[in-house]
Amino acid sequence: MTRRQSGAAMMPLVIFAAFAALLVYAIVKMNSGDYVPREVPTPLIGKPAPAFDLPLLLQPGNITEQDLKGNVTLVNVWASWCFACRQEHEVVKFLARQGVRVIGLNYKDQGPDAKQWLDQLGNPYQKIAVDLEGRSAIDWGVYGAPETFLVDQQGVIRHKVIGPLTNLKTVEPLLAVASELGYDQLAASLEIVRNRLAGE
Repeated sequence: MTRRQSGAAMMPLVIFAAFAALLVYAIVKMNSGDYVPREVPTPLIGKPAPAFDLPLLLQPGNITEQDLKGNVTLVNVWASWCFACRQEHEVVKFLARQGVRVIGLNYKDQGPDAKQWLDQLGNPYQKIAVDLEGRSAIDWGVYGAPETFLVDQQGVIRHKVIGPLTNLKTVEPLLAVASELGYDQLAASLEIVRNRLAGE
């Protein structure tokens, strides 16, 4: 075999090794807690929350988009199988303790698993909608978990966070919108989160 033939035979192996290294890097980055998916613009900003009618996880009855009205609300998309959701859960609990209204959207999850997860980690949600098939999440433009939507008193979506609320890249834009819109309680709570993440 000539040197040229040997080099050609090695090319697929080199390409595979490069691809494998890139895949390993992506997995490590995602599990580090610093991973933030590329921001995907959503056409829902400034529009009413999509209509939905979903069963509640922890009590009888259903929840609809009408239940989002009346208060500034964070709609937090989460699942028990989601590693990044576990990472951000302490932040969500902190915001709830500060009086921020948080509604959960349990995404493509099994009820017993979701309930066990909440028993172990605590429940910061005023209500939790169950979207077992992920159909309502499609209407909201959800790409995965976790995601968080800021909904105003009229039920209009004002901001969308893709990824966990565990780094400045996700928290600071949400803080900026909350401050701009005069949501003082939410802004003050997010300022504390931001300072902690920044080590201040």
